[in-house]
Amino acid sequence: MAYGQHQSFYLRDRWLSKAIKQLKKDSRFFYDKEAFEKIGLGKNMVQSLRFWVVATNLAEEQTNDERKKVHLLTKFGDLIDEYDRHIQFVDTASLLHYQLSSNFEPSTVWFWFFNILDETTVSKEDLFRLFSKWVVQNEEKRVSEKSLKRDIDCLIKLYTAGQTANDPEEVIQSPLNKLNVMSEKNGMIFKKTPNSIEEIGLSALYFSLLDYCSKNSVEMVSVDEIIYQDGLWGNVFNMNRNLIIQALHQLTNHPLHPITFTRTNNLDTVRVPKVDPLEYLKDEYSRKVYVQS
Repeated sequence: MAYGQHQSFYLRDRWLSKAIKQLKKDSRFFYDKEAFEKIGLGKNMVQSLRFWVVATNLAEEQTNDERKKVHLLTKFGDLIDEYDRHIQFVDTASLLHYQLSSNFEPSTVWFWFFNILDETTVSKEDLFRLFSKWVVQNEEKRVSEKSLKRDIDCLIKLYTAGQTANDPEEVIQSPLNKLNVMSEKNGMIFKKTPNSIEEIGLSALYFSLLDYCSKNSVEMVSVDEIIYQDGLWGNVFNMNRNLIIQALHQLTNHPLHPITFTRTNNLDTVRVPKVDPLEYLKDEYSRKVYVQS
């Protein structure tokens, strides 16, 4: 498990596009002493950005032939670079959120909040208390209280900074702010249920389902799994059963890769087609960009 690697900086608009641009030129960009000048960010912000590109699965850390650490764009990162580097589509924001909240590392607090925490309304103090308790129960090493507090603060700001009238005008919003999966009011944190599929994006939902099935080597999942399983819609996107059923019905009519949705008295099941999740996503984005142009 990992904590505090974001240096207390939540992800800002345009940070990822800047990082992608630099990494395409130099895979050792994050180890360049002049990196902060080249990208126009503070030194600690550059360290934070290194965390964010890995946590969102846009890049991965590897070791080159000289045994030096490098950061290379993933296939997912290449796709986002090609079609939506500036995160214009809500689907892209949802996909980044999915990458953060469905993987145990390096974004542990995101995984915990969206998949493990049962409370939908909680004070910031109780949120920290519950997270600390969970870490103590599940972590062999001792983690500093300061790191855990920074994680909770960063988690909240990623989705809520600039949301209220009390926020200063100069507050730069995160690209995930548009998702509306969390809100903060009077010291209380709320998990928010989306009002429509459009708030998340059907393409992002289908990719996350295909990705889950691919990682777990299954072709069939139950609706209950989609609601309650780690990394799936009910947890990651706070979707209720009715909205999930609505999205599944829409996916039965997908023009290229329709799902099979079987409803019985005992168990509602979904069978997904044999399609690579990234190939599916590439096709979706190529059509989105074509329509937009």
